[in-house]
Amino acid sequence: MDKNKTSLMSPSLQDDDKMEDTILRPTAFSGFMGQEKVKDNLKVFINSAKKRSEALDHVFLSAPPGLGKTTLAGIIASEMGVPIRYTSAPVLDKPKDLAGILTNLGENSVFFIDEIHRLKPALEEMLYIAMEDFELDWVVGQGPSARTMRVPLSPFTLIGATTKAGGVSAPLYSRFGITVRLDFYTPEELKLIIGRNEKIMGVEFTPDAATMLSKASRGTPRIANRLIKRLRDFAVNEDKKIIDKDLLSKALKRLEINENGLEAQDINILKNIIYHYGGGPVGAETLSISIGESIDTLEDFYEPYLIQCGYLKRTPRGRVVTQAAYKLIGSSFSGGDDENNRFLF
Repeated sequence: MDKNKTSLMSPSLQDDDKMEDTILRPTAFSGFMGQEKVKDNLKVFINSAKKRSEALDHVFLSAPPGLGKTTLAGIIASEMGVPIRYTSAPVLDKPKDLAGILTNLGENSVFFIDEIHRLKPALEEMLYIAMEDFELDWVVGQGPSARTMRVPLSPFTLIGATTKAGGVSAPLYSRFGITVRLDFYTPEELKLIIGRNEKIMGVEFTPDAATMLSKASRGTPRIANRLIKRLRDFAVNEDKKIIDKDLLSKALKRLEINENGLEAQDINILKNIIYHYGGGPVGAETLSISIGESIDTLEDFYEPYLIQCGYLKRTPRGRVVTQAAYKLIGSSFSGGDDENNRFLF
């Protein structure tokens, strides 16, 4: 099973997130908590573009899943006062798909392409001229009589979002005038997000419970929002109107999530490296087989947070656990041999 798609702690968008994401998504910078340096710079660029009555320069957004790339794109369009068209690279199959969207964009409007690292080469080449000259090369006819014609486009802003910045080709990347990297959120920033969204979702946390939840959300707003929904279920089940620290602790324990946002598979990864591979180094492919996950899930979901927490290091020779991981496993496991070790929350 691909836990990156099914885990409660996965930052990837899941089917049951979509409705809540729409409701919780802010439409202005004032409602977008955190990422202050990014917001401050974007406000300057947007204000300048509006004063010049021009389209904003093309924007490249890179970040792990769940940090607000799509939300930020919508805010940019809203602050510019222009419409936005959403799509994702896997949906764009043929040149005519992309051409149809580009030729129907309004002046200075925003065109958002998610997972832009998955864009097909033929479509990338179409975008080069569209982004630079606001024109589209189009082939008319077939065979010897075929000819190329230039189709004018309205000035627009392309916002390309990706979780894998290294997967975007250099020619495409160089055509973005504004590059933005979103970082994981601090517990303080997540507490502000929780405070905003709990009101929208009709729940209430005590201050210490909100602090605890912010630390268990893996630095990711999407995970925080998903946990709020599940905690709301526990509160309703126990006929409680306010979620306090005791209720939160019991709920997290039943969900098999510890106070730092680690779930059983996170611990299983560290345990495998320590007990089966002497603490490392171990290659990603070998480790993925050991824990029963795909390499993509291991590298995109589990490893970034374990590295951020200081439990894991990537080296040229492979993955190596840190002293902090030994300390965590030592305090979180009971029993002697591998078969009897069990994760304790």
